[in-house]
Amino acid sequence: MAKQISVFLENKAGRLARVTRVLGEAGINIRALSIADTSDFGILRIIVNDPESAYRILKEGGFTVSETDVIAVRVPDTPGGLAGVLEATSAANLNIEYLYAFIGSSGKDALVIFKVEDVEQAAATFTAAGIEFLDDQSLYNFS
Repeated sequence: MAKQISVFLENKAGRLARVTRVLGEAGINIRALSIADTSDFGILRIIVNDPESAYRILKEGGFTVSETDVIAVRVPDTPGGLAGVLEATSAANLNIEYLYAFIGSSGKDALVIFKVEDVEQAAATFTAAGIEFLDDQSLYNFS
């Protein structure tokens, strides 16, 4: 399990650039991101190498920030790789609130970040199904 930082952003030019600048100047590396938006605002969801510092720095910078528990699953980067994971969550009646993915530099695996109602249940489900999930430090340093 790991921490995801969510940042509420007004849909104004330069807001996303400001977040990335603040994090970059603090030496915080963004490992993955997702943006969900409406016409008025967006929610930036990020995985960073140091979520505790990122949260503090963004909060001090005047951003509306929250921290969320997520779980990252290693998925083979092959056709149907994600289907097996989703079938396991479906069989366990595990509700997925949202997910996003990214590919590692090896090109062999993708990582899928899951936001679920119950992270502990997700971990147990993945373990029982033989699906590898990453601990926080492995995710923050994934390449």
